[in-house]
Amino acid sequence: MEFLTPYFLVALAVAAVAGLMRGFAGVGSGMLMAPVFAILFGPVQTVAIVILMEIVVTAQLLPGVHREINWKLVLPMGFTAAIFMPFGSWLLVSIDPDLVARFIALVVFISSLILLAGWRYRGGKKLWATIGVGAFSGVLMASTSLGNPPVMVYLLSSRDAAATNRANFTGYFAITLIMLTALMAFAGLIGYNALVTAAMLLPVFVVAAWVGGRLFLRSGEATYRRVVLGLLCCVGLYLLIR
Repeated sequence: MEFLTPYFLVALAVAAVAGLMRGFAGVGSGMLMAPVFAILFGPVQTVAIVILMEIVVTAQLLPGVHREINWKLVLPMGFTAAIFMPFGSWLLVSIDPDLVARFIALVVFISSLILLAGWRYRGGKKLWATIGVGAFSGVLMASTSLGNPPVMVYLLSSRDAAATNRANFTGYFAITLIMLTALMAFAGLIGYNALVTAAMLLPVFVVAAWVGGRLFLRSGEATYRRVVLGLLCCVGLYLLIR
């Protein structure tokens, strides 16, 4: 790919916005990058670029939040996602990812509207539900790079504090991104172009994530939920009408 072209400048701008969201919310950057990158780089290369960038920023964010992560929740969800990723990788090269994305969009859009209306689940998170969300997320992460929405809906439906949700998002992606990177490398789905493109976009993404983290420290619970759920709603609507 040629750099410093209008298309690459668009990619840089998207990476900057996505980095802000990742640093602020602990999640959401893949959902912002994937639709645009799929047009610029193609669906298979997009998954590789996104996960390479995400794993670096996850390492950047993890030291500051690791004490707040609920590992009893995150570990079973993350490892279940990893187990189901090979099925997602098969889907990536076997079916139209647009069909999968539209199904995700419908679920995400409806769920985000319910959560924006103020509904919260008051019970505890059952192990079977945690495992189910992890399995669904793992398939979607490997097939479309949009594995975030099921986890976001699941965690944000609780009454946990913003700092806890942000930390749990970061811990979950620390597990799944390592597994997904290894899986895609083994399958030969991370090519030279993806590595170079990710490296060129990474500085902007990392700096923006740092700025987003500073913004989170100055925000409140209500602002955090509005931003994250607003993102979910917009992504779901975009994927439905595109």
